[in-house]
Amino acid sequence: MANIVLGITGSIAAYKAADIASQLGRLGHSVSVVMTKDAQEFITPLTLQVLTKNPVLADLYDEKESWRPGHIELADTADLLLIAPATANVLAQLANGLAPDPLAAIALATRAPVLHAPAMNGKMWDHPATQKNVETLRGFGHQFIGPDDGMLACGYEGTGRLMPVEAVVERAHAIVMEKTDSSGNS
Repeated sequence: MANIVLGITGSIAAYKAADIASQLGRLGHSVSVVMTKDAQEFITPLTLQVLTKNPVLADLYDEKESWRPGHIELADTADLLLIAPATANVLAQLANGLAPDPLAAIALATRAPVLHAPAMNGKMWDHPATQKNVETLRGFGHQFIGPDDGMLACGYEGTGRLMPVEAVVERAHAIVMEKTDSSGNS
């Protein structure tokens, strides 16, 4: 159906990305995973490689084997860039045009829709800098789902939870289906 690049960042919610990848695959989408270094502290590339049946890009230096930058190829072929979970750090990088890793480089290079599913401490989410970054990204055309309210991993209760996996998958699927319908392809 569609080529979805799933960006995973360094949040405790990163483990839920395995379920997101699996469910998108069951819907018939090809999923390519790009992980930040911090994400690898929460979930391994091997898990995601097995679930998606695609290599996982975790470092720009992983690309030494080929003359063609794999992150640019992913950016060019993506029908959607889904960043789930999206941390305050990654939102700040993208709002300011920084590209220290393959995920941020793909986000800058792709012309596909970008969907963020934020997950972070509620105080971080509410901080004026994060809210400014969200508004900047919305101005670039990026979309957001969440964050949700509830008990957070840090022990606080409030806004900051990753939206339920099913909601993230449903929204991602709807975006790529809408894109397919509007381009006349099926």
